[in-house]
Amino acid sequence: MDYVIRPVRADEWQQAKELRLAALRDPAAPVAFLETYETCLERTDDFWRERTLGASEDGAGGVRQFVAEASDGSWAGTVSVLIERPDGDAVFGGAAVVHQAHVVGVFVRPEARGRGLIEELFRAGTDWAWSLGEPLIERVRLYVHEDNPRAAAVYRRIGFVPTGETVPMPGDPTARELEYAVPRP
Repeated sequence: MDYVIRPVRADEWQQAKELRLAALRDPAAPVAFLETYETCLERTDDFWRERTLGASEDGAGGVRQFVAEASDGSWAGTVSVLIERPDGDAVFGGAAVVHQAHVVGVFVRPEARGRGLIEELFRAGTDWAWSLGEPLIERVRLYVHEDNPRAAAVYRRIGFVPTGETVPMPGDPTARELEYAVPRP
């Protein structure tokens, strides 16, 4: 099946919600995401509308969600990219010290894995980050749970390298999230 990688549109909140809930039902969800299926299930339609608008091309510009859309219109995967500025709000992992992008919400449905979708989604997300005007994004980063070697292997395969920075996992200070990054080409 062929896929188109594209930014989410503001009116696609129901599809965005469904894909997020599917991601949170994945067996890797406890070490891959910072929220639970139950928490997201309780969110209002207005929450999903606002979240999707904010991540769309019509949004404010500080975040973009990309989806892999199949020829039948179904969504097979997603990544979101948040822009972090040194003068911005504190973010996961601490305040940004450089102009950077942060990849979050990475998910590909199990039946679509192994087809190169993750690479295409990451390419769309990083290309968008690199295309932003002044001040230029200096690096793209992400965090991966220390107990998620499958995700870490994928991130290394597509060019991300461990920075040596770690942060405690919210809700479990004994577990660590490992920072990976790729510098501006």
